[in-house]
Amino acid sequence: MDPVVEVAGGRVRGAQRDGVLAFFGIPYARSPEGSLRWRPPQPVEPWSGVRDATEFGPIAPQPPPVPGMAIPGDPDVQDEDCLNLNVWTPALDAKRRPVMVWIHGGGFTSGSGSGIIYRGGRLSGENDVVVVTINYRIGALGFLAHPALALDGGPGTTGGLIDTAGTLAGATGNWGLMDQVAALCWVRDHILDFGGDPSNVTIFGESAGGMSISALLGVPAARGLFHKAIIESGPFYTHSLERAVKTATELAGELGIKSIDRSSLENVPVQELVDVVKEIQDRLPAMGELPLPFLPVVDRVFIPRPIRDQFVSGEVPTVPIMIGTTRDELSLFAAGDPQLNGLDDEGLVERVRYVAPGIDPLRAVDSYRAIRTSRGEPVSPRDLWVAMGTDHIFRSPSLKMASMHRNNCPSVYVYLFTWESPVFGGMLGSCHALEIPFVFGCIDHPAVRAFSGSGPDAEALSMNIQRAWSAFARNGDPSHEGIGQWAPWDPEKRVTGVLGRETSIVEAPRNEELEVWEDLRSWA
Repeated sequence: MDPVVEVAGGRVRGAQRDGVLAFFGIPYARSPEGSLRWRPPQPVEPWSGVRDATEFGPIAPQPPPVPGMAIPGDPDVQDEDCLNLNVWTPALDAKRRPVMVWIHGGGFTSGSGSGIIYRGGRLSGENDVVVVTINYRIGALGFLAHPALALDGGPGTTGGLIDTAGTLAGATGNWGLMDQVAALCWVRDHILDFGGDPSNVTIFGESAGGMSISALLGVPAARGLFHKAIIESGPFYTHSLERAVKTATELAGELGIKSIDRSSLENVPVQELVDVVKEIQDRLPAMGELPLPFLPVVDRVFIPRPIRDQFVSGEVPTVPIMIGTTRDELSLFAAGDPQLNGLDDEGLVERVRYVAPGIDPLRAVDSYRAIRTSRGEPVSPRDLWVAMGTDHIFRSPSLKMASMHRNNCPSVYVYLFTWESPVFGGMLGSCHALEIPFVFGCIDHPAVRAFSGSGPDAEALSMNIQRAWSAFARNGDPSHEGIGQWAPWDPEKRVTGVLGRETSIVEAPRNEELEVWEDLRSWA
C-alpha cells in the first residue's frame, strides 16, 4: 500500500522508490502570485481527498538552462505556484532520524530542489536520515527590493507561516529567504510524521544555497528552525538595500515603468520579469567579483544587520557549522568566458585589480605564479585567474567565516574538495558544484557520470562524503571510520578534511595562497 501522510492542507500519497519512501511536490505555502507577489508566504489552501505526491511540482520561473549545462530529466515545468518540497525517508515510524534540508543553488535566478543531482533517495536510505529538498522564489520574484514593495504591517505582513517576535513592517527583498523559513516551519511541524526528528534539523546547500544558509544565520525569523548547517561554496554575500534598490530601478526602467509602485509590478507578466532579469544579468561584467543581480538583502528588518557584522559580534546562533569549497571553483565559470581564451599577463593583472581593489595586483599574480610553479601546477594567465578568483571569492571568505564562528562555537569543521572532473579533457579540474553528486550519491547516473567521473575511487569518495555529511547531521561531528578523526577548525592549525582521490585530514592544505591574500590585505 502506498504511504499516506496528513500535512497542512490535507493528505498526501507518496510511493516507494529505490528502497525508501518518497513524497514529491508537497505544497508548503500558497501560490505567491497576484497580490501575494512580494509578500511573505501564506498558508496553503486546503484540498479534498488524498493528493498525489508522486510527481515533482512546478519549479520557480527562470530562464532556460545555459546550453550544455542542463541535465536531461530535470523538471522544467515552471509556475509562480512553486512553493513545494520533496521528502525521502527510510520509514514512516517513530525513530526520529536526523533531518537534512537541501537549499539549491543557481545564482538566485535559476535551479530547483528537484534536479537529478539533488534526488535524496540514496543519501536517505544508505545513511538512515530524512532528506528534504525545497523550491523557493528566485530572480525578481524572490529578491526584488524597493521601498514601494516594503511591507506595511497590514494583512499578509505578520503571522502567517513565518514566526517572528514582532512585525515584518518595512521588510523588502528577501521573499525567497522567507520561503526558505516557511519550508523550515513546515519541517518543524510535520517531519515527525515522516520519521524525522524536528529537534535535529541540518540545512545544507551549495553556491546560492550556501549563501542562503549564511544569510539565514543572520535572520531572526529562522532562529530555532535548524540546529546545524553545511555551507558548500557559499560564504556570506549580500546586497545592501541601496544596491538592491538600484537593480529594482533598472528593472522597472527596462519594463517601461516610470513610477514604481506595487500594483504596476504585480501586473507584469511573469515571463517578462524573467526575460528582463536575464538581460540585466547578461550585462554584468564577466570578470566581476560576483556578477549576480540578486542576493539576500540587508533590508534592516528581515536581515537587520550585515551578516559579517553579526558573525563578528557573535549575534548568529551558535549552531555547529561545516563549511568548504572546491579547489578550482572558478573553472566552471571560466569555461563560459570567451575572453579568457586570449588572456595575457597584462589582462590578468587588470582582472585582479578589478575584483580586489586596494591590493597590489602584480605582486599577487607573481606570488601565485611562484607558488604554483613550485608545485608543478600550470601557470597560464587563465590558470592563475581561476586559482586567484577561487581563493578570493570563495575559499578565503569561507575560511574567514569559519574563524569568526569558531570564536562563538567550538563545532566548526572545514573541508576542501579536490576530486577532478574528467569532462572536457579535465580542463574543469575540481570545479564549482562538482561535490554535489558525491553528496547525493548519484555519480552513477548516466546523465551525471561524465561530469563527476565514476569507478571504484569515485564510489569510495561518494560514500565517505555521504557518511561525513550524515554524521555531522546526526551529532555535529563529520568524523567516521572511513575518514578518521576530523578535528574542529582552528585559525592557527587550519585542520581541513581534504576530499579527493585520497581522502585525509590535514593541517593547512594549500595554505600558501591564503597567506598571499592575508599578507596583501594586511598592508593594503
